Amino acid sequence: MKSLEQALKHKVGLGTAPLGNMFRDVPEKEAQETIQSAWNQGVRYFDTAPFYGAGLAEMRLGEALSEYNRDDYFIGTKIGRYISDEKEEKEGIFQDGRPNKIITDYTEEATLKSIEQSLERLQTDRLDMVFVHDVSPDFHGDEWITKFDEARNGAFRVLNRLREEGVIQSWGLGVNTTEPIELALDLEESQPDVCLSATQYTLLQHEHALQRMMPKAEEKGVDIVVGSPFNSGVLLGGNHFNYADIPDEVLNQVRQLEEIADSYNVSLKAAALQFSTAHPAVRGVIPGSTRPEHNAEDVEMMKQEIPQAFWSELVDKGLISQHAPLPNK
Repeated sequence: MKSLEQALKHKVGLGTAPLGNMFRDVPEKEAQETIQSAWNQGVRYFDTAPFYGAGLAEMRLGEALSEYNRDDYFIGTKIGRYISDEKEEKEGIFQDGRPNKIITDYTEEATLKSIEQSLERLQTDRLDMVFVHDVSPDFHGDEWITKFDEARNGAFRVLNRLREEGVIQSWGLGVNTTEPIELALDLEESQPDVCLSATQYTLLQHEHALQRMMPKAEEKGVDIVVGSPFNSGVLLGGNHFNYADIPDEVLNQVRQLEEIADSYNVSLKAAALQFSTAHPAVRGVIPGSTRPEHNAEDVEMMKQEIPQAFWSELVDKGLISQHAPLPNK
């Protein structure tokens, strides 16, 4: 696959965090069928990471894609963590993943080790995109700037070199907050090509991204891929918001969106996908799933006609920003 744009011709890729047993133990058959279903719908961009089940998502993706021509699909994975042979008791959102210990490290040596491991798990000889994963406040708290500097002096330099050597096509940051992307885009010495912004440019949450991240990405010519467009499922009736419990104010916001969507006979899933991809900086969106039937639904939802009056009412009621680019305009 020559470019991200070609891989995202439907503007929809597949996020594989759920296939790393996020929130539940996903049977192998279901995981493989989900990937196969995405392929059958024309999905050719697949996003993964060592963090997703301690390599489980990468292994499942590598197995599913091994029968296809490597030139026919686009893989984005992440660095910042590598997998140890040491085992540990798991907890949190990937408690049902592999028991291997995950080491967080953004240095040059760790970056190369992470890439080597990912290539093996993915059963491939090259990576199309590599994201520096979770170098952000939500994972590292007040230490995130220290971690960012570690990545700047380690991972960023390695990825610049690998891009120049043609080992990878592109690199950027893959984070759940906007500040690290904004900071990276201001650097002169190591300019990313594409960034993965999860949860931050969605129907439910986008004001902050509109202020600095999206204009800066446009200015620098950096593509944005939107991850978790349903904010971990809350927009579709799920039990999580941004990988955690759902605050009451978010539930109230979702109910308002649901009522307005129902009044126009609009699918909230269609609205969410089309909203996230309407911004000119956004190259595509990668909803995650463990249900094979959802892939066909996602592609179809990108085509659903949504009346302009629906968007106007959301703006009028303050549910989406008046500064947000809207579909069909």
